[in-house]
Amino acid sequence: MLPAPSLAPAPDSFQYLDPILHFLASIGLPVRETPFDEPGFLPGLLIDKGELLLDRARLRYPGDVLHEAGHIAVTVAAERPLLGANITENHPEKAGEELAVLLWTYAACRQLGLPPEVVFHPAGYKGQAEWLTTMFDSGQYIGLPLLVWMGLTTTEGFPAMTRWLRA
Repeated sequence: MLPAPSLAPAPDSFQYLDPILHFLASIGLPVRETPFDEPGFLPGLLIDKGELLLDRARLRYPGDVLHEAGHIAVTVAAERPLLGANITENHPEKAGEELAVLLWTYAACRQLGLPPEVVFHPAGYKGQAEWLTTMFDSGQYIGLPLLVWMGLTTTEGFPAMTRWLRA
C-alpha cells in the first residue's frame, strides 16, 4: 500500500508566489494583498466583487492563487465585478466553467514554467490532482472546447493562449 500524499505544501512552493503575482498583474488581473478575517473558499484567498484578495499569512498553497484567478479570467468581463467568495452561489451555471478554469490554470503553469504540481497539489482537486496533471501533460485537454469558445485559445495552439482574460 502506498503512503497517503502529504497535504502540507511543498516547502519550496512559496518560491513561485511572486512570479505568479507578477504574471497575473501583467495580464490585467492584479491581486490585492491584505489581511482578512472572512473565510474564503481556499485558505488565504478571497474573491470580492471580482477582485482577488490574498492574505499571505493564511495562504497554504501558492498555486491556489492561479486557480482562483482562473475563475475571474474565464468570467465575462461585464460579470467579473459580481463575483464573490463562492463563485457558484446564485450562479449555478458557473460550476460548468470549472473545466475551463482547470485548463486555464494548466496553461498558466506552462507559460510560467512552473511544475503543474504547484497548482495541482495533493490537497486539492478532490484527490484528482495527479490524474489531471497526467491528462494535461499527455495532451488530453478536457475543457479545451470551452476555452476555444471563450476566445482564449485555439485547438491547434493550446497550451499557448490567444488572450488570458475573457472579453
